[in-house]
Amino acid sequence: MRNRYLKNVSTLKMGSEKCTGCGKCLEVCPHNVFVMTNGKSVIAQKDNCIECGACVKNCPFNALEVKPGVGCASAIIKGWLTGTEPSCDCSDGSCC
Repeated sequence: MRNRYLKNVSTLKMGSEKCTGCGKCLEVCPHNVFVMTNGKSVIAQKDNCIECGACVKNCPFNALEVKPGVGCASAIIKGWLTGTEPSCDCSDGSCC
């Protein structure tokens, strides 16, 4: 089965004013969510985020926030386990 992600459900947020451009988030993100632009990290592929929390745990400046297990990753795993289509009911922009 190929990994599929749900659009517009990731809880990932970045406080760009706190980012110093250290690049830790780029190093630890397993899905290349971040890119370096003008000396700072930016979220380039938010829908690729599986909300594992690696970026948050490794950011020494607390510039990132994510609620692990709320969106895509949790929905995909639940879908695999139950044999149903992934859904986290966040598609309308509200948080789970």
